[in-house]
Amino acid sequence: MTIRFTRMAKTVKTGRALTLPAPVSPQHSPAHLVYTPHHTQSIRHGVPMSINWFPGHMNKAIREIRDILPKVDLIIEVVDARLPYSSANPVIEQFRADKPCLKLLSKSDLADPAVTRQWLDHLEQDPKVRALAITTDKPEQIRKLVDTALKMAGKRTDRATSVTALITGIPNVGKSTLINNLASRIIAKAGNEPAVTQRQQRIDLRNGLVLIDTPGILWPKIENPDSGYRLALSGAIKATAMQEDDVALYAAEYFMQAYPQQMKERFKRDDLPEDGIPFLETIGKQRGCLGSGGHVDFDRAATLLISEYRGGRLGQLTLETPAMAEQEHVKVAEIRRLKEEEKEAKKKARKAAYKAKGQK
Repeated sequence: MTIRFTRMAKTVKTGRALTLPAPVSPQHSPAHLVYTPHHTQSIRHGVPMSINWFPGHMNKAIREIRDILPKVDLIIEVVDARLPYSSANPVIEQFRADKPCLKLLSKSDLADPAVTRQWLDHLEQDPKVRALAITTDKPEQIRKLVDTALKMAGKRTDRATSVTALITGIPNVGKSTLINNLASRIIAKAGNEPAVTQRQQRIDLRNGLVLIDTPGILWPKIENPDSGYRLALSGAIKATAMQEDDVALYAAEYFMQAYPQQMKERFKRDDLPEDGIPFLETIGKQRGCLGSGGHVDFDRAATLLISEYRGGRLGQLTLETPAMAEQEHVKVAEIRRLKEEEKEAKKKARKAAYKAKGQK
């Protein structure tokens, strides 16, 4: 998976030279904004961030999902409540057809409740979709999902046959913990890092529901750059496959624009700077992230900000709204259209060159 950006940038000096995009003003108030921050660039080199992480087992898992979809009665997709759009699997949307889909917004305790309600309403505009906000540390709430799944699949209490459901989700979204709670026993290996589950398995819950568990997968090409940053920030991508300083700059700018009050309270500030770099510098000085000469160690400050977000210590913060997703969906469609036009133009040029060569 590779994400690359090029933008006009300005240089900000905070102990060393940094190349960053110019700031932008939000269009709406916190938590209900349509705005997304600029794509930040690398602190170290002033070059665009590149994320490369697509383990071989994920490619196999995508093929298996395509093969198994026609054979299941129901799809259970676990998405991150903080980024329901960016964490949704495009493979599922492409091949789901008219199958019912239970969308579970996991980690809802870490998300902005007001925006989560927006997402539930938005997702259920599709008559075949039921959306629920969950937290995997509440086993009783999770076990009630079995009845919901059976009803969605049209399961009657007098039927002897089981309902087969494909359960899928991005890495580190809590899918394995969810399965263990549904089964009331340890079946799926769970861990606080991506790519723990690496093979498909069939799990009979012995209550009328059979789960086809798939590895947590991303997709080889993320066309929306904002989604790439959000996935990295959420923990869906291994730290070794991303540049944490870039991700932290993206997060700092977004948090200041979308949730300024929470940032002021957490980092004890009366006001906030316009750019992400001064904000990270403030965090570094406050928390003792200093290097030689008393300069802020931006790597440590970046790691700290990301860690505090993932742990919920910054508050309940959501990274995208339905309005943002709709705008970005249009942009992605335009990117695809332009790429197809470019591909077709190159094809025609090759044909014309080949024809001209043959006429000589």
